Amino acid sequence: QVQLVESGGGLVQPGGSLRLSCAASGRIIGINTMAWYRQAPGKQRELVATITSGGTINYADSVKGRFTISRDNVKNTVYLQMNSLKPQDTAVYYCNSQIVVPAAPFYETSYWGQGTQVTVSS
Repeated sequence: QVQLVESGGGLVQPGGSLRLSCAASGRIIGINTMAWYRQAPGKQRELVATITSGGTINYADSVKGRFTISRDNVKNTVYLQMNSLKPQDTAVYYCNSQIVVPAAPFYETSYWGQGTQVTVSS
């Protein structure tokens, strides 16, 4: 059983910062791509940032220069540092990881966190 547990959301004023964390636990052989998605009310879930096991990073255009994704492979944790937050960043943020588990060692399984609310408002 694999779980992704997120933390770090909350209410912040425009221009402020938050740091999200997502820790994977359970029977894990390896973790490939880790990512953050977000879903605002009435909108589809969108990709925010990805980081591969080799450290290749990609961002959505809307967050480039403001958000930084990183990972700690020892702790099986992915982070999202969010700076210069805007009201349009308000959403539920979800982490996603492509994980190799003992029950299926020849391919990745996609796991999702439960989501954490980020609200940017004055």
